[in-house]
Parts: sequence; C-alpha cells; structure tokens
Amino acid sequence: MHKKITENYCNDSFNRSRNKTIAVQVGILSIGGDAPIRVQSMTTADTMDTQKSVEESIRMIEKGCELVRLTAPSKKEAENLAVIKKQLFEKGHNTPLVADIHFTPNAAEIASKHVEKVRINPGNYADKKKFEKLEYTDESYADELKRIEEKFTPLVLLCKEHGTAMRIGTNHGSLSDRILSRYGDTPDGMVESAMEFLIVCYKNDFHNVVVSMKASNTLVMVQAYRMLVSVMKAKGMSYPLHLGVTEAGEGEDGRIKSAVGIGALLEDGLGDTIRVSLTEKPEAEIPVAIKLLEKFNTKIYIPLSIKGANNTLPYNPFHYERRKSNSVENIGGQNVPVVFADISTLDVIKRAHFFGFGLNYSVPLDKWNLTDMAADVVYIGEQQLSFEIPGTLKVLCSYKNWKDNYSDKPGFYPLINKAEAVLFNSKAVFFVKHSGEDRETSYLLKFPNAIVVLDSQHPNKTQLYRNINLNFANNKIKNPVIICSSPSAKDSETYQLWASSDLGSVLIDGFGDGIWLEGNQSVQLINTTSFGILQATRCRISKTEYISCPSCGRTLFDLQETTANIRSKTSHLKGLKIGIMGCIVNGPGEMADADYGYVGTRPGKIHLYKEQTVVRKNIPEDRAVNELIDLIKENGDWIEPKGD
Repeated sequence: MHKKITENYCNDSFNRSRNKTIAVQVGILSIGGDAPIRVQSMTTADTMDTQKSVEESIRMIEKGCELVRLTAPSKKEAENLAVIKKQLFEKGHNTPLVADIHFTPNAAEIASKHVEKVRINPGNYADKKKFEKLEYTDESYADELKRIEEKFTPLVLLCKEHGTAMRIGTNHGSLSDRILSRYGDTPDGMVESAMEFLIVCYKNDFHNVVVSMKASNTLVMVQAYRMLVSVMKAKGMSYPLHLGVTEAGEGEDGRIKSAVGIGALLEDGLGDTIRVSLTEKPEAEIPVAIKLLEKFNTKIYIPLSIKGANNTLPYNPFHYERRKSNSVENIGGQNVPVVFADISTLDVIKRAHFFGFGLNYSVPLDKWNLTDMAADVVYIGEQQLSFEIPGTLKVLCSYKNWKDNYSDKPGFYPLINKAEAVLFNSKAVFFVKHSGEDRETSYLLKFPNAIVVLDSQHPNKTQLYRNINLNFANNKIKNPVIICSSPSAKDSETYQLWASSDLGSVLIDGFGDGIWLEGNQSVQLINTTSFGILQATRCRISKTEYISCPSCGRTLFDLQETTANIRSKTSHLKGLKIGIMGCIVNGPGEMADADYGYVGTRPGKIHLYKEQTVVRKNIPEDRAVNELIDLIKENGDWIEPKGD
C-alpha cells in the first residue's frame, strides 16, 4: 500500500512546512499552534529529595529547558511536586512542571492539582504487562475499552477542572498485553493505544493534550508518529506532538540516533516539542536539542512543484521497504549500504591516512586489516596512490585521473558529471554526480551500471532526494544511489546532528544504497558518523547497540557509570542489542527488541533478561556485569575481543 500525496500524513511531502495543530497551554507556555518548537528534559533526582530536584531543575532551566519533567511513581512524590514548584517559584523560576506517571492513577490525579502538566503512559495506566497472550472477542474487547474509559475519565475531568495539560505518551516497549495480543508489537498498536485515550479526552471536550509515540527503534518511532497524524487527521483531531527517541543511549550514538528519529519528523513539519533522551546529566540534553532545532531555522530552500500522472509516493511511509535497485559492483541490490571516505584534498596520500576510516596496516605482515567500520569506497580526486590497497576497497577518482592512470586497474572507478556519460558505453561502470534539483534523469536509462552520487547544497535535502526517488520510480530507473550530505556546521556535535537529520528520513524511507558525508571535520569523525547513521536507521549493523534509558528519579543505579562499564566489555559484539534500564518501569518492556537486558529492581539488585524473559534475579550490583557476560556466553553470543 502506497499513499497518494494528497492523502499523506504531512502538509507536503516535497516542501517542508509546519503541520498546524491546536495550541495547548501548559502554564505560561504554549505548545503547538503558532508557538516555536519547545525543548524539555527530565530530572534524575529522587522526587522526594526536594533540594536536589530543585537544584537539578534550575541547572536544566538555565541551559534553556522550557518544561521540566519529574517522576511521580506514588502519591507521596505527587504531593511533593507542590513543594518543589513552590521553591522554584521562590527562586524566580516559573517554568512549567510535568508529572511523569506510570501504573498509579491516584498519583496522576493528585499531581494534576499541583503541576501544569501530567504525562501518562497508556500501556500501564489502566492495563498490566505480564507478557501474556490474551484472547478477545469483539464484545469482550469493547468491554475492555469501557473499563479503560471508566478508569481514565476521572483524571481527564480533574485536568479540565484545574486547567492542567496532559501528555498521552505511548512507548513502543510498554504496550499492554491487551494491545499486543490484538495488534502486535507494531506502530499500529502504538497508535491504537494512544487513540483509545485520546477518544476519551475528545468525548469529555478536553483538548489540552499533547501526544507522543516514542521507541528506541527509529523506524518504528517515525512510522508510528506518521501513522498517528494520519489517523488523527481522519478523525478531525490536531493535537501537538512531543518528539523523542526513547532509550537512545549516550555520547555519539545517542546523539545520532536522536537526530535521525526526531530530525526525520521535523523534516516533514511534524513536532511541537522535543526531548533528546541521553544517558547523561539532563542539563546535557538541552544544548543538543537546541543545536538540532537550529537546522530548521532557515527559510532558504528550493521549492518543488510535483507534476505528472503518477502522484503516488514510491514507498509506504508507514512501513519500511528498501527501494529495489540494480546490484553494481556490490553496491545496490541486496548489498548493505556502502560508506565513502574522501581524502582528495590531502597534499600527498599516505597509508596512515587510511587509518582514519577503519583500515589498519601491519608493516611486519605486509597486510591490511579491516575493522567493522571500514569505509568501502575512498575518493582520491586528482591524487595518485603510491602503495597497494586491500582488494575489497574501491577507489574513486576524477575522470582525467582515472583515464590517465587507472582505467585498466581493477577496483578503480571514475566520478563524472552527467555530461561526460556519453564517453562511456552502455555497460560501463562509473559513478555520476547528479544534483538533487535536477529532474532530468532519463540519460540513466542508457547506463544501468552507473552509480548515482546524489548531492545538493540546499538545506531541504530530504524533500529534494524524495523527489528524485519519485522521479526514478516514475521512469523505472533502478540505478544504485549514494546520498550525500555536507553540513556547514563548525563543531563536531552539530555536524553529526545535522548530517543525521539530513539522511535519516531518506534512509528510513528505503532510499539510498550508500552515504557520502563531507565537511570541515576529521576523516575519523565523518566515518564514525556515517556508520552511526546507518546503524541508527537499522540499514547496516557494524557495532553493539545499547538501549539505555536516561536517568530519572526512579533509577536504582548509576546509569552512566554502568553503561560505560558494560560498553567497555561488550562493544566488540557486533550486532548484539543490550538494554540497560534503570528500573523495572523502564525494564523488560521498554528495551523492546534487546537481546539481553540489565534492569534495576531495587537498590543494589539487578535482574538479567534474555530478550523479554528474566533469567537471573536479584543479583548484587557489584557482580551483575560479570554475570551478564556469563549469560551472553551461555547462550553462544559471546566472541573474544581481538587481541585477547
């Protein structure tokens, strides 16, 4: 099923414009409508520790946090929110507070009287999660919806009475057994879970509501938000969206993953408030979110007017399927997307320059070693190589350099402009630069083995590349495509965020057989960013994936220290997914598709999971990491690190 452009989830798939929602008032803050996109985060302190909660909130606010969320797992924390709010006000801060609720409707009802917003999770507000398969008839399922309405309506009426806003925050990993049994572990299930609660709000004429569809898997997250907007539009609803990739992790990986998911939705004009969830101090999240939003401040872009008989998107925006392309020299087809490295601007190319993009050379053995994050293609431009390279590495050079020095050498290819294509026969293999603004692509039909290097200097790359995807589909062009980005950002963090946003949505939509990043950054940073983007979009797995939650007041151990410890001992386990969750609330459900899980259950005690099944209980924290490694070994997923 493909969606007609006129039936799409956003205003215009080919021209970025903000999706219009109703305005929701959260204290002094307006979300949605004509308001700017808001930035928020969540405290890590115990909510009963008033002083730490106040101090942490102030640090967040001073960094630019516009909403502060605090956990309220029971009635006592919900009551203490009033104390925290009072102390913040006395210190000159009227930033709205949000109560984060799981499992405890009575805590939500108390909090609704004290703070400006309450966040509830449909997966555990009225349901339980025991990983049981439940059977329902249509009649018995309708009875369940009545039960949910009865349990949820009191909170809706309280929020309406006190002018309190609400976030209905669905999480992929904490869908209830009821939803999972009927809809599966899918974006459809996430949307249905939220809509059940939205309908109750709508029936009670309560519209001060924000909605979220968070997941650790960026494909699921993006598809769920898109589907939610489509369903809301069909029902005449237009509630603002809170965007976030949950359990994104830490450091470079967490930033890239967040930018891929959040950026993909911002590219389509979706999103009214965001949180970048990192396994770091909450005040560290705010500058990252602000830098990501800066990418969308520009008004300079190339507008597109799409004409033609076939106005159907060449992909389903609610389901991933990679575009079918020709396989040319292990690029395209069923091959994993390739990564490019560019060293063309160096004065003299030496072996050592290859180390930055994942290759190592042993002088004693006279042998190249490739890491799991070794670039597949290197561009040398006008340069010449004075040494032999590994046979798996492809070398790209200018047409003149190739013709003069490498036309007979295997593994070397020219990079040409489209006017030079006439110099080749129809079966030739070459790389051709094509501008994202150039809609004249018919020449490619004569050259099925040409690999297209798609680039643009304009900021609306997502829309330009999407247009080329449509153009190729309409004209039955199946050439492999390399998608390019060259962010103008000066610092490395902004560079990674903008590059991830540029290419994330395109890859999630199944378009792209490789990526080529350029910019004023080191070759090593560009290389790790390239592989990070492919990992975050699940296009190519080159390292261990860590699904680690950001700390909050429920966390039962030092998440940052523990995550770093686990990473140091397991980072060589390519393709393995390890969940590191601070409490049982964000435990077996929210780590969703992890292979192994490390979950805090009470102070000093850890449960270990194999997928969603607990296999070792109440392990002392000082032994838990070693026991996790033993568990991985027992299940045959352990390999010894190289060099050991």
